[in-house]
Amino acid sequence: MTLLTPRYLVAFHPEHLPHYFCDVLIIGGGLAGLRAANAVDPSLRVLVITKDSFGESNSNYAQGGIAGVLDPEDRFEEHVADTLVAGGTLCDPQVVEMVVREAPERIQELVDWGTHFDKQAGQIVLGREGGHSRNRIVHALGDMTGKEVMRAVIEYTRAKPNVRMWEKTFTLDLLTDQGVCRGAIISSQHGERMMVWARQTIIATGGAGQVYRESTNPPVATADGHAMAYRAGAQLRDMEFMQFHPTVLYIAGGSRSLITEAIRGEGGWLVDKDGIRFMPAYDERAELAPRDVVSKAIVTQMEKTKHSCVYLDVRHLEKSFVLKRFPGIAAACKKFGIDITRDKIPVRPGAHYMIGGVTIDQEGRTTIEGLWAAGEVASSGLHGANRLASNSLLEGLVYGAHAGLAASEAAKKMSAKFHVFELESAVADVPTDPLDLGDIRNSLKSLMWRYCGVRRERDGLLEALEQVDQWRRYVLPRQFADIGGWELQNMLTVSRVMIQASLAREESRGVHLRTDFPQIDEEHWNRHLWFERSELDSTERQGTAQ
Repeated sequence: MTLLTPRYLVAFHPEHLPHYFCDVLIIGGGLAGLRAANAVDPSLRVLVITKDSFGESNSNYAQGGIAGVLDPEDRFEEHVADTLVAGGTLCDPQVVEMVVREAPERIQELVDWGTHFDKQAGQIVLGREGGHSRNRIVHALGDMTGKEVMRAVIEYTRAKPNVRMWEKTFTLDLLTDQGVCRGAIISSQHGERMMVWARQTIIATGGAGQVYRESTNPPVATADGHAMAYRAGAQLRDMEFMQFHPTVLYIAGGSRSLITEAIRGEGGWLVDKDGIRFMPAYDERAELAPRDVVSKAIVTQMEKTKHSCVYLDVRHLEKSFVLKRFPGIAAACKKFGIDITRDKIPVRPGAHYMIGGVTIDQEGRTTIEGLWAAGEVASSGLHGANRLASNSLLEGLVYGAHAGLAASEAAKKMSAKFHVFELESAVADVPTDPLDLGDIRNSLKSLMWRYCGVRRERDGLLEALEQVDQWRRYVLPRQFADIGGWELQNMLTVSRVMIQASLAREESRGVHLRTDFPQIDEEHWNRHLWFERSELDSTERQGTAQ
């Protein structure tokens, strides 16, 4: 018997907690969340909360850049076509068209807000990455685009008088009444819980990469937004589509640092342990093939050579160019005695970007009234079954702007009076003896990597489902008092949905590779899979949609 997901993580009662009121609550301090804050009408009170610091997000660690048609010889139609080729028929063509056409405006906004993109002779330098037919990637500080963009946007947002920004604040759950989102219950950096009431709420909490052992994501990416939205009854879609970045630095004892796709865009080669350049044998685009193609090729080559990784080779490129273009990568490798101008860089795939998420429309509206979503936590239809490189920061900018504006307009139409709704969560009657949360977390990450990673098949997914359900039975009913327990519960909740989705889709499409169903099946599976938990009857269900 499968355990149903509890509605709330902790016990609470309105009479026992302090209350805070705002017009628009934004959960998540990455690029999508801050762009949303800047789209809200200045007359409205905005609260942005993040569980770590505002510099700690997937946005901050983005290396490659932002895709946009800025070159006079480039065309919107080409960027649209590249996106559709990468994502396939599960892309929403209208969404792709909208996002691509807004790119120049959104990039210019960043410039206006103080972002310093790399320039040459006064013009923004445009790089190229896998899957793109032209040079259209703007970047900053060589390979530290996210860091520079977030620096500028954080400074710009902090200066807005109607926006308050709270760090070290963990969002436990969304508050809902009769199927309408009313805000959230949070835990401050001092451990104090508070009920935040908002006319409109936007989740922009980022990804879920930490459910995997091998991941480029920072420690904060524990699927919190996906889980809280699911518990509240929002629809999750396309959760089988986790994109694995092909090139993650693979050094024992070192963090799994991302090696940007731009390094291949600038002419880097992938070679195996014998020094053989293998990508041309897998795809005519070689190293510039989309990420799903390159990841699968690397895994196959590792099996053929019986070696734990492959290597990026830039030794044939001009030394001064490499060091200037990729200073961050050079510094990260140098810590382990690797000089990227003389040595090959050991790499292998790692979980990178959650394509699936909370289902939204073109304005960022979710399936719950009063709740909006933007960025990696959302499923917009832009990426289809495989995200095109450097479309993620762009999506965060576009949907952050849309969700912020739409939520702002909705809030202005509501009554100026705030209400405290009679919501409460009872104390759970479960064992309180301590659990080794770290052990369960590590075991979950290893399990997901082994059975729900780059390659999947039915028996392994069934075994993973059985094991995750076993952990859920004694972890989910507990009510923890710290972030470690809450994150584990979120990871278990979302991991199960990911496994269910991977098991249900009996084909190989984009980043989803089923070795027992190796072909794409347009007749039966050219559709989306969705999952939701009903707040009204506490059931959990799934379905499909075109």
